[in-house]
Amino acid sequence: MKDAVTLEVTLPKIPDIELVAVEGLDRLAHHLGIVDEKIGEAKILVTEAVLNALEHSGEENPTVKVEFTMTTKELVILVRDYGKGFKPEAVEEPDIHSKVGSKNKRGWGLKVMKSMSDDFRIESSPRGTKITIKKLLS
Repeated sequence: MKDAVTLEVTLPKIPDIELVAVEGLDRLAHHLGIVDEKIGEAKILVTEAVLNALEHSGEENPTVKVEFTMTTKELVILVRDYGKGFKPEAVEEPDIHSKVGSKNKRGWGLKVMKSMSDDFRIESSPRGTKITIKKLLS
């Protein structure tokens, strides 16, 4: 991407570490003059992707690599873990009717990320998972 600014950070699993990624994203956006309204959904996407990677990697002491590449027109978010991987096609789509009466309200992460992204891709293998998210900013 022409005139892109890139930030890479590796995050360990400690409480609230996703906020480091969100703060980095916010700093990039402000540097490029992108208003808060445009970056709000991207912050949700980053938070969800980082938390999912740390929780579901299957590693005892997981780390997650986060990379942002941003221009004034678009943001590409890469989130990679180095865990056991999974089969994205095997993840069941959550059903609102069954979740309402259930104690388990979780399981919405992938659906939320897909719905808020302009492009959403998952690559997963026994060596880890990479999520690529594109968000248009203009």
